[in-house]
Amino acid sequence: MAKTNVVAAFTDLYRPTVNGVTYTVALWRERWTRRRGSMAIVFPEMDGYEPGDGEYALPSVGAPLYPRYRLGVPVAPDGLDTPDIVHVHTPFTVGFAGVRFARERDVPVVATYHTLLEDRVNQHVPDGAVEPLKRVCRAYERAFFERVDHVTVPTSFARWHLLERVGADIDATIVSNGIDVDFFRPVESTPVRERYGLSGEGPLLGYTGRHGPEKNLEEAIDAVDGTDWTLVIAGDGPARDDLEGRAAATDADVRFLGFLEREELPAFYSALDAFVFPSPVETQGLVALEATACGTPVVAADAGALADGVIEGETGYRYAPGDREAFRWAIRRTLAERERLSDLCRRRRDMLAVDHSLEQLAALYDAVRDD
Repeated sequence: MAKTNVVAAFTDLYRPTVNGVTYTVALWRERWTRRRGSMAIVFPEMDGYEPGDGEYALPSVGAPLYPRYRLGVPVAPDGLDTPDIVHVHTPFTVGFAGVRFARERDVPVVATYHTLLEDRVNQHVPDGAVEPLKRVCRAYERAFFERVDHVTVPTSFARWHLLERVGADIDATIVSNGIDVDFFRPVESTPVRERYGLSGEGPLLGYTGRHGPEKNLEEAIDAVDGTDWTLVIAGDGPARDDLEGRAAATDADVRFLGFLEREELPAFYSALDAFVFPSPVETQGLVALEATACGTPVVAADAGALADGVIEGETGYRYAPGDREAFRWAIRRTLAERERLSDLCRRRRDMLAVDHSLEQLAALYDAVRDD
């Protein structure tokens, strides 16, 4: 069997943008170079980040509807050597450049399905256009992913969505994105509690990540309304103003912390009695894995990838999306069993590690090259 050493990864999302895709691509590159060889990254040029060795920034323009993102020119950069395999992480201009580059160099191409394109359609078009545009998104995904040799998906839900909902005729293997468990681990949380004034007597619930309508964070605010629970929401996004307004109209202790520095995240997770995650649209939900690795149980919507990612009675509890009383029940049960659940979360750390994921990825690369 051929051993894969040299990988060229193409992604439309990369540093300095902060999201699950950029985190995964950067972490895979770091750990791959430790394990096997090299992983070049091709991505759109963006202010605020200077490419290092093995990173190729393509000239770019602003992305329609998402001004924080850029679209790179769909060409391979000069000076990129022929790799053993190409890995594309997004189905846009840079992703298409990766597929074309692989075909020109006669090497296999693998893609990862990170994001469900149709899940944000209703944020951008009138109600009558939502379903037609969702069909367009699925057709687009089908056309892209059927062009590659193999697809990895982070969860069984993502695999089902791509095969059944999108209808892609592809070979798909589940490979978790994985997280850095050397970094995300239980740590002393007193400093972060004191820094943000989180030393109250009641239970502390929290979330960190994008504040978007698709994340359903209003359900978390409603769940703590009228209780002695404190909800801390870190991160930012387009729904923040609406969420702050909703919180102000309730009898709920809700604190908005804004973006946290990455170095603060393990202490943030460790400070929580439970991590709440009401989003029904995740393909994996890395923040839930990070909380678990820090020994913090998760209360999550029983939908999308979280239906698999949060193990009922072991790493937390799930509830039916939209059912506020079920959400509260899951929180109460998690708080009552916090010590037992925290111990079980710690025991799962090895399974969450990115090194475990890269063992699977390396084996898949080798197999695809032998086909």
